[in-house]
Amino acid sequence: MPNEADKKVPLRWGIISTGVIADKFVRDLAYSREGAAFAVGSRSPEGAEQFAGKHGIPRAYGSYEELVADPEVEAVYIGTPHPFHKENAMLALRAGKAVLCEKPFTLNRSELEEVVACAREHGVFLMEAMWSRFIPAMVQVREWIAAGKIGEVKLVKAELGFRSDWNPQGRLLNRELGGGALLDVGIYPVALASMILGPSPKDVQSAVHIGETGVDEQFSLLLGYEGGKAAQLAGAIRLGMANDVHIYGTEGRIYIPLTPVNPYAAELYAGDERVERFEDDRVCEGYVLEADEVARCLRAGLKESPVMPLDESLEIMGLLDRVRKQWGLVYPGE
Repeated sequence: MPNEADKKVPLRWGIISTGVIADKFVRDLAYSREGAAFAVGSRSPEGAEQFAGKHGIPRAYGSYEELVADPEVEAVYIGTPHPFHKENAMLALRAGKAVLCEKPFTLNRSELEEVVACAREHGVFLMEAMWSRFIPAMVQVREWIAAGKIGEVKLVKAELGFRSDWNPQGRLLNRELGGGALLDVGIYPVALASMILGPSPKDVQSAVHIGETGVDEQFSLLLGYEGGKAAQLAGAIRLGMANDVHIYGTEGRIYIPLTPVNPYAAELYAGDERVERFEDDRVCEGYVLEADEVARCLRAGLKESPVMPLDESLEIMGLLDRVRKQWGLVYPGE
């Protein structure tokens, strides 16, 4: 029989935000044996109480300050729009709470440098919520590549796009809220290329369509790396795309059907012959996997995740800055 002292106590999560992504995160957290939603903070007591009641969360606070002041909250998930990530993350870090912050981490690299410096100064765990990195199919892809199953990777092609409704005041199309395809869907193919080829391409070429609200509605990127390696990436918020991934190596290729965000399958090819197919039959959507990574890291005494390290998030944020500079796209307050 296991000793009572050896039993894991679920990590107590505080949730900053009551929006759509926070709702998805909390619903998925119900599948975790590592953690549980313990408290929620909103800009109003009514909003917090409604969200807490919906999800059976024990504590509700009418401000983020009250949430991070709760001594029993151990980790904070930040699901607010990214222009508010810096402020929210630093509030939690200064209170000594581990932080899992939605992607993109911040509005730009300069902001992220401040957040990372705050985490390191206070000795507190911090991670970008790049949940796709922990999806089983993506884990399998990394294992195939590490094992040399497709030889040396030379080319990554990935795209993610959908046709959103026309809502100029909504988050996707609103410059005031950091809208646009690159910082929303675009970060997924960019992070995928970073995972496979590294976060620092030497050459960056791009094409973009800036819509009437002043944000990028669709884009294409060509990233060049040492040794002739390249990534062809695309994203859109007003254009439907195939939403798949092709990874080409000197000895074979990998195909990820249906989205670089949350795939349920991956296929390994030698020439034109499919030699292996990985299928994922999980019930959860997948957000719980990044939450469990936080719990594992904290138990191991780590201040960041080796799967999604802070220096890589900094490089990705810098790359996004570099691309936006080519377009002349600057957000209010930058």
